[in-house]
Amino acid sequence: MLKEFRFSNFGSFRDETVLSMEAVGLKELKEAPRKDGSDTLLPLAAIYGKNGGGKTNVLCAFWYAVRFVCNAQQTQHENAPIPVVPFLLDDTSKQAPTSFNFEYRMDGVRYWYGFSATKEKICSESLSHAPKGQKALVFSREGQNFTFRNNADKKKRELIRELVAENQLFLAVASGTNDADCKRAMSWFRQYLFNGNDYNDFFDQVYKNADNPAIIKAMSDYANAADVGIDHIEVKQDTEFERWKENWKENVSMGIFPSDFPDNVRSSLKRVLEINPDVEETPQRLQIKSLHKVTGEDGKSRLFDLPSHFESDGTRNLMGLVPVLERVLDCGGVLIMDELENGMHPLLVKMILSRFQSPRTNPKNAQLIFTTHSAELLDMSILRKDQIYLADKDRETGVSSLYSVSDFSTPTHENVRKAYLAGKYGASPDIQIEEVAP
Repeated sequence: MLKEFRFSNFGSFRDETVLSMEAVGLKELKEAPRKDGSDTLLPLAAIYGKNGGGKTNVLCAFWYAVRFVCNAQQTQHENAPIPVVPFLLDDTSKQAPTSFNFEYRMDGVRYWYGFSATKEKICSESLSHAPKGQKALVFSREGQNFTFRNNADKKKRELIRELVAENQLFLAVASGTNDADCKRAMSWFRQYLFNGNDYNDFFDQVYKNADNPAIIKAMSDYANAADVGIDHIEVKQDTEFERWKENWKENVSMGIFPSDFPDNVRSSLKRVLEINPDVEETPQRLQIKSLHKVTGEDGKSRLFDLPSHFESDGTRNLMGLVPVLERVLDCGGVLIMDELENGMHPLLVKMILSRFQSPRTNPKNAQLIFTTHSAELLDMSILRKDQIYLADKDRETGVSSLYSVSDFSTPTHENVRKAYLAGKYGASPDIQIEEVAP
């Protein structure tokens, strides 16, 4: 589980910023926090704020760091710039390092990993872990000066450091050379972190999971539970297309296509053959239908199929998220999602949140961190105060800050939704709303 993400000098955030998943002992939703070793951690964090306040930049910082950690060894060839995005609205920050730090627990072991970088080089980097309960250094660096723990792996790491360029992460290079401690620490970034915005295309997810009946069934189950009128999803091969693709190269060259082939698909396949006549990959096509159960005039229920592109955007968004939701819940990972409620009714969002909040549907302690504008979720039966973060930007300096509702000395019974919309916590737009006479 993620305990804390800390960063500075990224996007609109100049100063050190902390997103903590540690519970603070509130009375609401006592079942939601999970014990993880000596820590009590939260399965959810919602980030609110006005447009341009910086809430998306929190997730961008998180995912930028994750992507760079996972790919640094491949992307950082000699003289390749490090694609950091420093704060630009002052005279000094653009030359200063951007920093990222993660504290997390995986397989019962606690890890601390972080790095800072400019566009030219890695300025600092360190990894510590606690396999026996006590924090121990694995490695640290300041520029190209490295420090290693004095144990059996020290000599190997001293050899690895010779391979690490100043624009590369030691963690990435050491993982690629099978350093056991680094490889284990890296596995959290590669196997347990997910960006939900990569999974919001329903049709793409159906195609990717067409051979996985469990995921297709999960899509149907979510749609059924969401009461959108869908009984189940049906995915099958298009019979006419299956006959056509047996000799698809000849058919394309002769201009023979299935009757309902869109013009852009026809031209794309022609270009594929022109560029690579020996291409072996065969085009794929599926029929995706939503089966709706309807009661007829005779009082009997019947199933009617509806092409899935006729479903609402919100319904497709929900079902497109199902594969990653199930994967995260199954492995106990961390899912980040910008504007989770996009196109969905608040009750559908509430259904998703409840799956993370409840230990019965989330036994492996998966976590969800998301941004939202939905004031409907500001309800203490849905979110605890320590799960509600606010991102706001100072008008004079352009600097964003992140803080929690639990930082305020508020009465237990306070209506958080009403207080937020009234501007008590900040992070809401100061706008003039024209009054209309009744």
